[in-house]
Amino acid sequence: MREIGIGILASAFFAVTFVLNRSMELAGGSWMWSASLRYFWMIPFLLLLVLLRRNLKGLWLEMRKYPLQWLLWSFVGFVLFYGPITFAASFGPGWLVAGTWQLTIVCGALLTPLFKPNVKARFGLPFSTLAVSFFILAGVVMIQLPNASSLSTSEMLLGVSPVVIAAFAFPLGNRKMMELCEGRIDTLQRVLGMTLASLPFWIVLSGVALWQVGVPAPSQIVQSGIVGICSGVIATTLLFYATNQVRTHQAQLASVEATQSMQVVFVILGEMLLLSIAPPTGIAIIGVLIIMVGMLLHSYLSYKHNRIKHLKEKAS
Repeated sequence: MREIGIGILASAFFAVTFVLNRSMELAGGSWMWSASLRYFWMIPFLLLLVLLRRNLKGLWLEMRKYPLQWLLWSFVGFVLFYGPITFAASFGPGWLVAGTWQLTIVCGALLTPLFKPNVKARFGLPFSTLAVSFFILAGVVMIQLPNASSLSTSEMLLGVSPVVIAAFAFPLGNRKMMELCEGRIDTLQRVLGMTLASLPFWIVLSGVALWQVGVPAPSQIVQSGIVGICSGVIATTLLFYATNQVRTHQAQLASVEATQSMQVVFVILGEMLLLSIAPPTGIAIIGVLIIMVGMLLHSYLSYKHNRIKHLKEKAS
C-alpha cells in the first residue's frame, strides 16, 4: 500500500515532463536539447545527494564490476525511454504522449516472465494484476477518444510509435538494473549510476543539436532544469525506490508500475492550467474515473497479497 502511494506521488512529478516538453516544443525548442539537458541537470543534484550520504565509493565499485551491463541497461532505461518521449512531443500534444505512455503499465506486467527467480515459474504472469492494468488502460483510451479525431496521421504515427518503444524500455531497464545490483546499492546511487552511464549518449545527442539548431534558448534551459529536478531526480527516485521495495514480488511490482496511469490525470490538469487546453468532458470523465477505480483495485490486490504472505509466514 505504501509503495503504491509513493508511485502515485512519483506520477505527479513525472507529469511535469509531458507538460513542459510540449511547452518547449511549442516555443520552438529542439527535442534533442530537451532530452539531453534534463540529464545534464540531474547529475549535480544526484551527485550532491549521494556525496552527502557518503555512498559515492560504493557506487563506483559497483559500476566497475559490470561496466558493460551498466552502459547497456542505462541506455535502455534512460536513453530509449526519454529520447522517444521528447521526440514524440514534437508531433503530438502532451495528453497524447502521456496517454500512450500508459502502455507501460501493461508492458511492465508482460515483462514479468523474464524476471521470475524460479525458473519453473518463469513463464507465469500475475493475471489478476494484468487484468486490472488492462482495465486502467481502457480508461486511458477513453480519455484520448474525444481529442483523437482532431489529430493528423503524422501526429498519430510520430506521436505514438516512439512512446510505445519508451513504454517497454523504461520498465525493462529499471528491472534489469535492480536484478544486476541485487540490493547492494540504494535507489539514489542507482539513479546516479544510470545517469552517469547514459551520459555519453546525451553528450552525442547534444552535439547533434548544437550542430543542427545552435545553443538552446534560456527558457528551454530553465524548463529543462525544472523537468530534471521534478521528473529526473524526485519522480525517478521515488518510483525506483517503490519498485525496489517490492522487486521480489512480481504482482506488487506490476501494481506499483501501474500507478503511472495517474500521470494522464495530472497532465490534463497541468495543460489546463499552463497551456489553456479545454477540460475533459463526457466519456473522458468516465475514463478518469476508471483509472481511479483501477488504482483502488491494484491497492486491494497488493494488500491481499501482503496479507496472504503474512499469514503464511506466521503459520510456518
